[in-house]
Amino acid sequence: MDLNEVIAGHVKAMVQDGTLTSGAGLNRALRLLAIWRSKLIEREIIARHGLTVQNGPFAGMVFRQEAAEGCLAAKLLGCYEAPLHSFLTEVSGSAFDAIIDIGAAEGYYAVGLARRATGCQVYAHDINPVAQAAVRELAALNGVAERVAVGGEFRGEDFARFRGRRTLVVVDIEGGEDALLRPDLYHALRDMTLLVECHDVFKPGLCEAIADRFRPSHSVRRIDETLTPPALPDWFGQTTHLDRLLSMWEWRSGATPWLVMRPRAAS
Repeated sequence: MDLNEVIAGHVKAMVQDGTLTSGAGLNRALRLLAIWRSKLIEREIIARHGLTVQNGPFAGMVFRQEAAEGCLAAKLLGCYEAPLHSFLTEVSGSAFDAIIDIGAAEGYYAVGLARRATGCQVYAHDINPVAQAAVRELAALNGVAERVAVGGEFRGEDFARFRGRRTLVVVDIEGGEDALLRPDLYHALRDMTLLVECHDVFKPGLCEAIADRFRPSHSVRRIDETLTPPALPDWFGQTTHLDRLLSMWEWRSGATPWLVMRPRAAS
């Protein structure tokens, strides 16, 4: 069954079971249809440009046919999480010894940073074995497999293994950052640079709570999501305004601000 048939079947079921009679139900249908259109856009991007990331800090990276989770179009266009691009470009040129990517998914950041920070070892962790296999595949596609070590769950006590090394920590673990990022328990965190996606959508106030933990040892900057139009390929000029918006949509269901936290001794 193709994508159109699958989505049409879901919509038909929503009509039959009365889902579309409520505002919440209509919102569910709208999100479903937006994902359908986003998938069609990503297919057009692949047909025209292949699987090479077009812009942004990871331009030139060869990507996979499927993302391990979430959107693919924005990653291929190179506008994914655009508010972080200046930070990613900056840290790529920094003399980090290690980059730890916790919640690596298919490896967009792990492999992208490995391509840019050529003297650095990357440690990509994800609890999903499918994601782990995807990271290995992506690292091999981009010629950095020897510098991307793939693992499963990363525990707080594991930070101690990186004590004394210049380390960047990237965290995206769907709310699990609350328990993991405890500098009071895991002292090695006090000397590490961190980029954290905070899932306030699941735990309201989480971003500020984590920021408060690190303020004694780090300079802390919050970055909020903004819709930053990328330099879209020319053929997008023949598409609708809605399609241009959906090409940038990252399938988020709520607020996920980021924290950039740098140890004061290194600021």
